[in-house]
Amino acid sequence: MTRLLAHLLLCAALVLPGIAAAQTVRPPENATNGEVLPVPSPAPGADPSVAPPAPAREAVPAQGLDDILRRQQGLAVDDTARREGAGMSANPATGIENQLGTLGGASDPEMWRALRYGSADVTVSSGDPVGSVLMQDGGMRWLQFRQGPLREYGGWLLLGTLGLLLVFYLLRGRIRVDGGLSGVKILRFRFYERLAHWTMAASFIALSLTGLAVLFGRAVILPTFGPEANAALLVASKWVHNNVAWPFMISLVAVFFLWVWHNIPNMTDVRWVLKGGGFIGKAHPPAKKFNFGQKMVFWAVILFGASISASGLSLLFPFEFPMFAGTFAELNGLGLTEAVGLEPLPTALSPQEEMQYAQLWHAIIGFVFMAIVMAHIYIGTLGMQGAYDAMGTGEVDEAWAEQHHSIWLEKVRRGEAPNPHPELRGGDARHPAE
Repeated sequence: MTRLLAHLLLCAALVLPGIAAAQTVRPPENATNGEVLPVPSPAPGADPSVAPPAPAREAVPAQGLDDILRRQQGLAVDDTARREGAGMSANPATGIENQLGTLGGASDPEMWRALRYGSADVTVSSGDPVGSVLMQDGGMRWLQFRQGPLREYGGWLLLGTLGLLLVFYLLRGRIRVDGGLSGVKILRFRFYERLAHWTMAASFIALSLTGLAVLFGRAVILPTFGPEANAALLVASKWVHNNVAWPFMISLVAVFFLWVWHNIPNMTDVRWVLKGGGFIGKAHPPAKKFNFGQKMVFWAVILFGASISASGLSLLFPFEFPMFAGTFAELNGLGLTEAVGLEPLPTALSPQEEMQYAQLWHAIIGFVFMAIVMAHIYIGTLGMQGAYDAMGTGEVDEAWAEQHHSIWLEKVRRGEAPNPHPELRGGDARHPAE
């Protein structure tokens, strides 16, 4: 009997608390004042197993599947209604446990729209404006442009440049020295000049390849070689890109001061252009140390190199060197945007937006820069006989100099320009090739 009574008491202890819990339901807290509200009783005749309908959401249309698909395809999405409907309650943090949390609460669309479009009043303990940006809507426009037009037009620019150079080579062929090379060498560039040139050239090629890897990695490398190879390549590319940028900028400054005085335009350049620079027909116009085509390349390298270096520094130090807010303000002040029918450019940019503009500008200038350098490489190697020697050994053939830089050659012969044997003057500043 004692054993039976103990068994009955144990069963009661296990069953009765479950029954009591089933009869007592903890009501949810109110989302505005934290009070505990009673659970409403079902309407007479209603099925108690069916939950009451949820309250109606605001009249602002939510993002639909069509919007998501259009955004994935890089198409424009009209979010005006959601942007204008980005209202916000006075205290959005109240009732935050009901924001799709573990209790199964409902989302507050007003708060998320306000965060999305930057109209929410966000305060962080550090007081840093960077930390108060929880959702940066401009990042989507940056991503769409980077994955769409930037890749597409940039890629076609490089391929188009290669195609044009190939067509030019097939039509014009290699520009050869009339009568052949003489075998007599003349100094054109000293060692330190060639060192500056090759440092800039090598670093630029490394920067170009790593930049293209970062931009096209997800689209080309990832599906071809897999995620591990893509990740390893991009980590290495980032390290190379960030560190090789410094020798590029240093050599850019060195090249500028070495050759700027030889690249000032003059009337000789006008005559060179009128005769097609020797690329069209058989005429070879006279030129000084640099002809007009080389001067164009020089100034393109200096200007594009300075611009890409500035945007690169802004990316390396995004919070110390913002570029675009001040630039946009200057352009607006000059009235340039209104002159071309555009709205004033934004001048209140967050650090995230500064980095996005800097990255896009960096890539756009980089593509144009690469196209120019490709043409320069073609002329200096395959396109013109004897041109590579100028930077390869520093010495060029006398016949080549006579054909392409006759004014400079006369200065060398008169002893007014450097030559390998300074003691040779009076029209014989040359020496036989070894």
